[in-house]
Amino acid sequence: MDRRKTKPVFVGRVQVGGGAPISVQSMTKTDTRDTVSTIEQINQLAEGGCDIIRAAVPDWEAADALPEILRSISIPLVADIHFDYRLALEAIKAGVNGLRINPGNIGGRNKVEEVVRAAQDRGIPIRIGVNAGSLEKELLAKYGGVTSGAMVESAISHINILEDLSFSNIKISLKASNVPLMLEAYRLMAKKTDYPLHIGVTESGTLRYGTVKSAVGIGILLSEGIGDTIRVSLTGHPGHEVRAGYDILKALGLRSRGVELISCPTCGRTEIDLIKIAGEVEKKLQRVDRPLKIAVMGCVVNGPGEAREADVGIAGGRGFGLIFRKGEVIRKVPEDSLVDELLKEIENI
Repeated sequence: MDRRKTKPVFVGRVQVGGGAPISVQSMTKTDTRDTVSTIEQINQLAEGGCDIIRAAVPDWEAADALPEILRSISIPLVADIHFDYRLALEAIKAGVNGLRINPGNIGGRNKVEEVVRAAQDRGIPIRIGVNAGSLEKELLAKYGGVTSGAMVESAISHINILEDLSFSNIKISLKASNVPLMLEAYRLMAKKTDYPLHIGVTESGTLRYGTVKSAVGIGILLSEGIGDTIRVSLTGHPGHEVRAGYDILKALGLRSRGVELISCPTCGRTEIDLIKIAGEVEKKLQRVDRPLKIAVMGCVVNGPGEAREADVGIAGGRGFGLIFRKGEVIRKVPEDSLVDELLKEIENI
């Protein structure tokens, strides 16, 4: 697929846009003032492949915690700021790698100028984050409610504030919980600017439905070449967000971190407990970060073909299974040994 051409922006060492690999983001669910829990969660997410992490900075105590957090993590940290421009200045002083703000809600123009000058001096980007749930009242009145046009006009007005101050180190997001609205807003924005886009479905929901909504919304945009960095927003542990993000990218062939597990849905021809076997394999391989293709198949129709195409695979028979490695059958094993034997072959590569 042809990706939209965008300006490169650097969040710490991570390039966003400019043809760089699509990065996966998340946001801490801890109280930022609790440095121990926040550092622990960020480091767990980094182990899971999170490229960029964002943390809310709602008050001075949270801002004061940033230097300790930054000293103890290995991935770029973006400070999420609303309402008080002084918190943005303090976060920049602490050494954060980026800001997420709405220039329109942190004070008058002179206050925005202070934040922009500080960001310019430190060479850090600002993400203009427009959310459907917090649009300006005048835009809601003008457009008769929340529309893609209102969202884009909000973003453009904020971009103009920064550009008037000769600041172009910008990323943009236009998030909504309504997938069609979110799609239309990003498509419209993509035609109007070449700034990199941070895409996601905001407040998408709990683990099951939120993952589905995010996969649909993010996946459609990525398939159209729109999007430079993504966040899957879920009500739950942020580790789920990172895994879902990589799963979306893997499904589109855009990044290949971790295991791609192919398993058949089963039918009346299946003669092993494939649902149990696939569940065990998925659980045991969650921490594998190498890009491997693993097939867990249940019968002779598609099983051998899929297993041959995988790095390692199982093709089930009646109470037994064939273990494939790189397209070759290497042995036949009983059903109760299939998971262990499969894992041995994965360990071997």
